[in-house]
Amino acid sequence: MKASVAEDVHAGAFSTRDWGMLAGVAVTWGGSFLLIDIGLDHLSPTLVAFGRIAFGALTLSLIPASRRPVPRSDWPQIALVGVTWMAIPFVLFAVAQQWIDSSLAGMINAATPLMVALVAALAVRQLPSRLQGAGLALGFAGVVAISVPSVGDGSNALGVALVLLAAVLYGIAFNLTAPLQRRHGTLPVIWRAQLVAVVLVLPAAIAGIPSSDVDVSSLLAVAALGALGTGLAFYWFASLIGSVGATRGSITIYFVPVVAILLGATLRDEVLHPAALGGTALVLAGAWLTSRAA
Repeated sequence: MKASVAEDVHAGAFSTRDWGMLAGVAVTWGGSFLLIDIGLDHLSPTLVAFGRIAFGALTLSLIPASRRPVPRSDWPQIALVGVTWMAIPFVLFAVAQQWIDSSLAGMINAATPLMVALVAALAVRQLPSRLQGAGLALGFAGVVAISVPSVGDGSNALGVALVLLAAVLYGIAFNLTAPLQRRHGTLPVIWRAQLVAVVLVLPAAIAGIPSSDVDVSSLLAVAALGALGTGLAFYWFASLIGSVGATRGSITIYFVPVVAILLGATLRDEVLHPAALGGTALVLAGAWLTSRAA
């Protein structure tokens, strides 16, 4: 998630609480790809996506700040956030990870800040600065380096394409969310967007029940995916932004693919291609450049 609330610059060092929230967000978001993989062992992709959103919405509903009122005039835009940030991308990730490793999904997802910058530039019909343009070029070269070694067959290629599409939708969603968060705060917007996504994904989840098995490990993985990655992590991230400012808080995103790679390699015995690792470094470097001032 890219920081998009109003900037509140805090120059002091991170407190122990700040570091704890940063680590919590990085681990839960980085671990989400592994949890999707475990969920897919016994559940259909649409059921995994639905459970993720439903448990996340349930968790955020327990936080009073999430229930602050939002004017009806902003509900249509919040609904669009629910479509582009949660309903479609979460299904895309679950479908894609039937064919590609969790670590690869995490590496490709690192391109999200690039998509955010690209969509923002297209929206205002203004070319990015020279520095940001260099970052975009470097980052997209990294995406190619990540993807090429993994598209040896059609299903792998489709999986990579679906994750890239999800990253593009994230780019749209984060730009839609920015003004909403500035007006209403992060949690009221995210919670309502999740409620929209729950309703939209429910029919597909019901259709996926016959192809799913009841298994404790997959159910627990999806519950953790939702309650932590789609619930508490948003609360922690919003609190971190409030404590250290949006720019410094956004460094969290650079740790997410690292966590995804480590967990996939150590817990699922996933093979890491050297070119993909190098590509991830390029993507992160490009994302850092695009986040700099013009």
